[in-house]
Amino acid sequence: MAQEIERRYLVDHYRWQQLSKPEGQLYRQGYLLTDPNKAIRVRITPTKGFLTIKGLSIGATRPEYEYEIPVDEAKELIDNFSATELSKIRYKLEVDNKVWEVDEFLGNNTGLIIAEIELTSEDEQFYVPVWVGKEVTGEEKYYNSNLTILPFKDWKS
Repeated sequence: MAQEIERRYLVDHYRWQQLSKPEGQLYRQGYLLTDPNKAIRVRITPTKGFLTIKGLSIGATRPEYEYEIPVDEAKELIDNFSATELSKIRYKLEVDNKVWEVDEFLGNNTGLIIAEIELTSEDEQFYVPVWVGKEVTGEEKYYNSNLTILPFKDWKS
């Protein structure tokens, strides 16, 4: 079974802004299904489209199937079939031979910045950069699919 092992963290805004980083890329994501046990997502990056099916997370691990699809079809699926969507700027940074993906959310999720790192096992050791803050792995409110339903702007402090 295909799976992803991913840890997620909030990002320290001040340290992130001070960091020299590569140019980010705009991602648009539409959700065809958002359910506590599974999600079906369509994603558009600047050059590609993807259809992704994700299962229930157990710890930092969950089933994931991802397929590249033509960008024009991905756009049609989001425009015509997605129940919810979000946009974000994604930055990819290599730190100590691991890739960190950092998402600065847009629209109703502006102000939220999340860093993710994919691992080969749940107990894999890795370096945590100074701009990485509190771990939010497994906290459902931070799942992208849930951010389309209850966006960051609507959270109570």
